[in-house]
Amino acid sequence: MKKLVLFAAVASLVLASCAGNPEGKKAEATDSVAVADSVAGNTYTVDTTQSQLVWKGTKVTGAHEGTVAIKSGSLFVDNGAITGGNFVLDMNTISSTDLDGEYKEKLDGHLKADDFFAVATFPEASFQITEVKAGATANDVVISGNLTIKGISKNITFDAKVDEVSDSVVKSSADFNIAREDWGVTYEGKKDDLISKEINFKVTIVANK
Repeated sequence: MKKLVLFAAVASLVLASCAGNPEGKKAEATDSVAVADSVAGNTYTVDTTQSQLVWKGTKVTGAHEGTVAIKSGSLFVDNGAITGGNFVLDMNTISSTDLDGEYKEKLDGHLKADDFFAVATFPEASFQITEVKAGATANDVVISGNLTIKGISKNITFDAKVDEVSDSVVKSSADFNIAREDWGVTYEGKKDDLISKEINFKVTIVANK
């Protein structure tokens, strides 16, 4: 009986100390790389009203998700293919969408604080594409680029979809995880409610010529 009680206690401790990562393929991260001075193609301006970044983080007892506004950006297209791009995120807009009232205000404030994204010091994050490769199908691409959060830049590689390319609009989407510690986001959470090591990003980009 004592062994069963001890086993149950250990199992509870293990479960309380582990948080599964949100669903999504982890982006490969390496040191940032040099960016080309010029990129071939026509310039499409990101429509910030239709583009969005949705984030999700998990913890032992559940999950939270929300948004960050895309402040500005451009995509470059040559012969119907994306060749480059750059984007700026307004970190002051980071917001949870699964909570209301006092709980929402508390979480949003914590996300903006130094434990997480330190938006008073680092009000913007950015992503600059450094390479685009063909994917498994005509609509798939593999994108690499320098992601800068809290002043730390890492080059990440992830799969993306090119949903539409025309003379007037480009639509693209991606769904991937990053390891937050790579960008200095090291807050572990409460001892009995640790948070996941990875954050999931679902990105939708609409850009007009």
